[in-house]
Amino acid sequence: MNINKVILVGRLTRDPEVRTTATGQTVTSISIATNRFWKDKNGQKQDQTEFHNVVIWGKLGEIAGQYLTKGQEAYIEGRLATRKYTGKDGLERRTTEIVAENMQLGSRAGQGSGQASGTYSKPATAPAQAQAPQAPIAEEIPTINLDEEEDEVRIEDVPF
Repeated sequence: MNINKVILVGRLTRDPEVRTTATGQTVTSISIATNRFWKDKNGQKQDQTEFHNVVIWGKLGEIAGQYLTKGQEAYIEGRLATRKYTGKDGLERRTTEIVAENMQLGSRAGQGSGQASGTYSKPATAPAQAQAPQAPIAEEIPTINLDEEEDEVRIEDVPF
């Protein structure tokens, strides 16, 4: 069995960048920071921040571009994808990014947990003629305020 699954809960490091491809497809790029905290052997609190590049296609990308803002919490579920491209200097490069398939909006920067948020999923692929426009699925979800956590996240506080 093969599995390629990524789940991130973090904060956006910048506002989303929404573009349209030559074929008219919407693609949105975001960057999410996640933090890890622990105590070292001496009892000193340590932390490490990781930055993740996320690509969101189609209607889900339009929603991300419309509702996400810098500093906002977000839950992203997707898969890892590596692609090649040629840089401005003419050299071939590779990058690995997360291709989002589901997204939940969290509280905005400066707001506490419990603020309104929503859940959005990539629509199932179907022929264009048979697929009716779908409204995003919105629901109230609890959020974890990442700024208020002291040592560790308790499993009973995780909303999913």
